[in-house]
Amino acid sequence: MQERFPAPEFESPSGSVFPPPAGRRVYCNRNLRLDQVKAVGFDMDYTLAIYRQAEMDRQSIEATVGKLVDRGYPEELRSMKYRTDFPIRGLLIDRKLGNVLKMDRYRYVKTAYHGFRKLAREERRSAYHTRRLRPGTGRYHWVDTLYSLSEVAVYAAVIDHIDTHGGEVDYGQLFSDIRECTDISHQDGTILDSVLADLPRYVERDPELGILLHKLRSAGKRLFLLTNSGPEYTDAMMSYLLDEALEEYPSWRNYFDYICTASQKPGFFMGKEAFAAVGNGRETRELERGRVYSGGNITDLQRSLGYSGDEVLYVGDHIYGDVLRAKKESTWRTAMIIQEMDDELRVLREHAVSFERSASLEHMHAALQDQLREQQALLKRVERKLAEQGVGAEKASWEAKRVLHRRSIDRLRAQLKELEAERLELDEALDQAFHPFWGSLFKAGSEVSSFGNQVEQYAGIYTSRATNLIQYSPMHYFQSPRHRMPHESGNTPGA
Repeated sequence: MQERFPAPEFESPSGSVFPPPAGRRVYCNRNLRLDQVKAVGFDMDYTLAIYRQAEMDRQSIEATVGKLVDRGYPEELRSMKYRTDFPIRGLLIDRKLGNVLKMDRYRYVKTAYHGFRKLAREERRSAYHTRRLRPGTGRYHWVDTLYSLSEVAVYAAVIDHIDTHGGEVDYGQLFSDIRECTDISHQDGTILDSVLADLPRYVERDPELGILLHKLRSAGKRLFLLTNSGPEYTDAMMSYLLDEALEEYPSWRNYFDYICTASQKPGFFMGKEAFAAVGNGRETRELERGRVYSGGNITDLQRSLGYSGDEVLYVGDHIYGDVLRAKKESTWRTAMIIQEMDDELRVLREHAVSFERSASLEHMHAALQDQLREQQALLKRVERKLAEQGVGAEKASWEAKRVLHRRSIDRLRAQLKELEAERLELDEALDQAFHPFWGSLFKAGSEVSSFGNQVEQYAGIYTSRATNLIQYSPMHYFQSPRHRMPHESGNTPGA
């Protein structure tokens, strides 16, 4: 939402305006002093390499569906339409019932689909709110990477096709087959070879990337690359992104002190596997600058860096593999790249008036409820007095008061009903503005979504792309907004 009282702007020494516009800002959950960060690490895919999501989804769906048909699934899957606009990150797959769910931070299922059919409230309640939902069990699967979106698109489309044309399917086996076919498509080169054959089609080359890395190096920070991609793919991708970006760096390798590929995150943060030098396969616990390694573990990397714990900032896009595990298994500081933020911020900007109206309706609703409770309490008092009276003028006076209070209660209830209808209509329109199926990535109704909750918990800072860090000094002090509990604000709705 747009700031009502925006911070004053001033010219930085480099000539750029500070604070940056919303789309270039870095947002802070936990205070972070960059002057105390001695080493900065980067994931590659969806962090330094910004993929064009629609193209990646189409390629992945085509490869996955081809392998499904080869396994015996119906031939018509090849000609079906797949909605790449259906899934978002932060969803939960119910492998038992074949549903796709979106939860809030309290694991309450706010939205659910079976295929492309939206489940009614009673269906959701019957399936998920009569007993505790346990998303960590084998029944469920988190959709926490942009790579996974194509799997959800295929899953929903196949279920919808089966429901429409009749037939039976094991929902759990279907999802397992889809995941396995997608993984194989990545491993056997079906997807990655297509990407490498036409990099401009699939990957956006950020002209500021070399400038960012140079700026961090010039500030005395050590840089490392830590990616799950294999060494050959990494070399091709990083060459496309960085070679010839700056004259001072003849090769992309010159930007980094250490280069770690095929790292098998999140296992990298928990295991003890030695690094293997790419080229000769020699295992080592000590890294050399300029060499490319595969495998490895966090302990040996930190030893080679000469820095550990909160002296290291790691920048990645994967809430589990990059951010959560880096935070849980170490004291590294974390920055999360959320490519979808551009769309989220656009909606907040374009619908700022509607968001103000929604907040106003919430406060009006709370005020009317307070008035209703007051009138109901007064009515009870009047009715007690009436019960104590006999006949005569005094009883008639109390009867008139009862009529007045009842009219006030009816009026307040009618106002609440009208207000609730307007609020529901407005909130549905705002959800549609964010996403036609799921609404905002970060919210589920009025609550923070499960994805938003994970970002708050595990990402120290977050932004839409790594090069937004250019907008800040390498010594910048990121400060999070002061958190207020409900009792700290006297006018909190529902207080």
